[in-house]
Amino acid sequence: MMEYSNIPGLKNPVSRLVQGTAMIDGSNPAQEFALLDGVLELGCTTFDTAHVYGKGKNERAVGAWVRERGVRDDVVIIAKGAHHNEDRKRVTPYDITADIHDSLARFQFDHLDLYILHRDDPSVPVEGIIDVLNEHQKAGNILAFGASNWQPERIQAANTYAKQSNQTPFVASSPNYSLAEQVKEPWPDCVSISSNNNADARAYYQKTGMPLFTWSSLAGGFFSGRFNRENLNSFDGYFDKLCVECYCYEDNFKRLDRVKEIAEKKGLSIPQVALAFVMSQPLNIHALVGCQTPDEFKANAAAAAMKLSSKELEYLDLKIDVL
Repeated sequence: MMEYSNIPGLKNPVSRLVQGTAMIDGSNPAQEFALLDGVLELGCTTFDTAHVYGKGKNERAVGAWVRERGVRDDVVIIAKGAHHNEDRKRVTPYDITADIHDSLARFQFDHLDLYILHRDDPSVPVEGIIDVLNEHQKAGNILAFGASNWQPERIQAANTYAKQSNQTPFVASSPNYSLAEQVKEPWPDCVSISSNNNADARAYYQKTGMPLFTWSSLAGGFFSGRFNRENLNSFDGYFDKLCVECYCYEDNFKRLDRVKEIAEKKGLSIPQVALAFVMSQPLNIHALVGCQTPDEFKANAAAAAMKLSSKELEYLDLKIDVL
């Protein structure tokens, strides 16, 4: 059964499992609508989108589905903006405003639910960013806002300013989090809270209880079961090669070995155990998944509802040698 949470500013409950829609671009409406219909029927109320996905096609296609199905009052749409482009970083009040108006027009919505800044630029003061987001919230353009790929220190600085100036703070963060350590960032300015190196970041989120929308829980496909120590030179697709560069290292293969062991004992799939690891953490997690079929989402939902023991978590993360 799907679990939900409530986030300040949002009208509807947020499902703990969030369907990513980067693959939705309007090229095959019947197939795309069937996927979104099926996921919604399984209890997913929350869908992740971005201004940068498909150069606008993603937002237009998801907006069309929401409008045609008449589900605007039933779903939470995560919109992301202020992503860098090939020429410059775009985390500025001007770009935030421009992207919000682009997204509203593409979705054909009168407001965005949870608006998340897709990247950070530490050279830009947090004060102006908080000010402009509050302006859009007061204008009714967005209901709540958060940050993706921001370090906890920057989020804390922004929220301290928001409190001091009697404004609304960030209510959510969206970092990478997976059992596998991200040895190399897949794209510039990504932020991960995986591995022992980022224990302080996880401690911050555990202390504050801030809702997390964690991306790449399956480590870019590493926990699909397709990658092993012997076949890494056989992949030529863009995302497969990216997975090899970012995740295919010996410590992660040791983790994968243990995932397979537990999966066999529990009668689960490799992806289910990897997702259960994320969802069993003492954090306020909502995992982003990019399921291609409703059946795949159903399997992920079953894994999300499963809680691994603290000893199993330590064993999977190589902190103890014997289960």
